[in-house]
Amino acid sequence: MLPDLNRLKVFYFIFKLNSIVATADKLHLSQPAISQQLQKLEGELKIQLFTRLHKKLVPTAAGERLFKLVEPFIDKLREEIPHISQPANRPSGLLRIGAPREFGKEYLPKFCSSFRERYPAVTFNLKFEEAAPLLSMIRNGDLDYALVDVFSSHGEFRDHSNILSIDPLIREELILVCSKKYYRQNIDGNHSFMQLIKKDFITDEEEHTILLQWFKHHFHRTPENLNIVMTLDSHEALVSGIKLGMGLGIASAHLVWDDVQQGNVIPITTAKENMVNMISLVQLQDKVPTLTEKVFREFMLTGMQKTEIQKRFQYIDSDERF
Repeated sequence: MLPDLNRLKVFYFIFKLNSIVATADKLHLSQPAISQQLQKLEGELKIQLFTRLHKKLVPTAAGERLFKLVEPFIDKLREEIPHISQPANRPSGLLRIGAPREFGKEYLPKFCSSFRERYPAVTFNLKFEEAAPLLSMIRNGDLDYALVDVFSSHGEFRDHSNILSIDPLIREELILVCSKKYYRQNIDGNHSFMQLIKKDFITDEEEHTILLQWFKHHFHRTPENLNIVMTLDSHEALVSGIKLGMGLGIASAHLVWDDVQQGNVIPITTAKENMVNMISLVQLQDKVPTLTEKVFREFMLTGMQKTEIQKRFQYIDSDERF
């Protein structure tokens, strides 16, 4: 038998506020009524939930365990109840969106702001993570949508592909770059495989996957070892390290375009076209989307095709390359 839900609510606030007095004020009940509800719950469950010390309640192990069960339910209920009464014919409520860190910080707040101008009843919870945690959050139902780097070497995407729906949004070119000073001292026009693998590298990946994939894409060969002099957890910090002359690194072309134009960083090009990463909008394949989710999906797909955004992702024409 389930315990009385009203008593669980009382227990939740006693635990959260650590006070019968504060709980009584919160629920607009008398202190004796709150104490009675707690005693009845303990009798119903046949366990002691709190140890009574002088004017203080200390949760027992059973109380801690019960709270872990009750807290997510009540917190989720409090979060969702305001949205239940929203109109069914207009987007409203919370959208949970994930994206790669640098791409998300650059573009996602702008899209959310524009979307809320049209639909002010919509709110957002944004998560900026790498592909693997984003896909796990989609699979577990913690996100409604994720903008994910769909890259050929991402095994974690293939593992989830049978349960995901993918809408390609935009092609992101990935280029190997270094500072002008590093280029003159260490590269000086020699873009050969044997020349490059002897140089210093910095990366924002623990596994160096995209660095290795860059060599495979351009030379059909993968180096056994690279001299990784620094690993960071931010693309912005990576670009800073590159401009400081610490070595070569893979950067998103649209994020370093201004630095390339100004000559702060030099691209390492070959006869092959640049490596491409496809940023896609991902959701659970079998999930029935809400009206809000449907409208947001169309908004994102349309918005990403706008000329000014596409131009940012287009790299230098071949006759302009270094």
